[in-house]
Amino acid sequence: MKYAIIGAGGTGGILGFYMTKAGKDVTLIARGRHLAAMQESGLAVEKMWDGTTETIPVKATDMDHYSERPDVILVCVKGYSLEDTIPFIQRVANPSTIVIPVLNIYGTGAKMQEKLPNLLVTDGCIYVSANIKEPGVLIQHGKILRVVYGVREKEEYDPRLEEIKQDFDVSGIDGVLSENIRRDALEKFSYVSPIGAAGLYYHATAADFQREGEEREAFKTMIREIAALAEAMGVPFERDMVDVNLKILSTLAPEATTSMQRDVMDGKSSEIDGLVYEVVCMGERYHVPVPMYEKVAEKLKETL
Repeated sequence: MKYAIIGAGGTGGILGFYMTKAGKDVTLIARGRHLAAMQESGLAVEKMWDGTTETIPVKATDMDHYSERPDVILVCVKGYSLEDTIPFIQRVANPSTIVIPVLNIYGTGAKMQEKLPNLLVTDGCIYVSANIKEPGVLIQHGKILRVVYGVREKEEYDPRLEEIKQDFDVSGIDGVLSENIRRDALEKFSYVSPIGAAGLYYHATAADFQREGEEREAFKTMIREIAALAEAMGVPFERDMVDVNLKILSTLAPEATTSMQRDVMDGKSSEIDGLVYEVVCMGERYHVPVPMYEKVAEKLKETL
């Protein structure tokens, strides 16, 4: 199948790199110096755990110059850039194109489906830790690379979703076609939201959470608050997400940070609304106490 991946950073770029390397028909949609570097010299991925770097040629263009009709569109932008992708998707999609948002913000697929009523828009999330090191170069902090996606209603199921899973798998990406994407996406949210919030609050790296201490306890507390929300939302977790998320955390390089931390520290737009402040709103909506999130949100609103 023909893939278009919107966004070529630590999510889309990593997926595009491994899928292209496996021989899949992938075009990365990017812009600026990162796009120019990929077009000129290819895309490089540096693996932090062993120090190796591999560079491969990739197909890359910007939204204005993309003229193909993709079978699958992977949306791998930050939450604040989501609106910008809608006109592009409307222009390039076939009626049968499948759109898979791979974002950190919970509930993205349903929101996109409202804007794209004639297409199948799944929900999705990714487990990866990576970022752009410099134009044309990505740095991957840990070996974990898993995409979880699926339809919200069983009647929306399309057999091509299985073909997408096969394409992920042969590319060295753990593709998981979920039977309960609401819960699975919320499970991912129970990692990315607490680690981002606590990382900002404590100015912490992965090392600070990998050892016992206040930072690790705060991380665990926020995971439990998300678990309480999941229960109230009718999609209770079926496993101990504190244990699951600590195992994920243990695979990261000690110096790793989250994309939200890096964006805030660099003075860029960030996903803080969807990853931190929205959880406080969810607590109010579902009448679930989230005191740790309230404490973090209060400090961040004062200092950022």
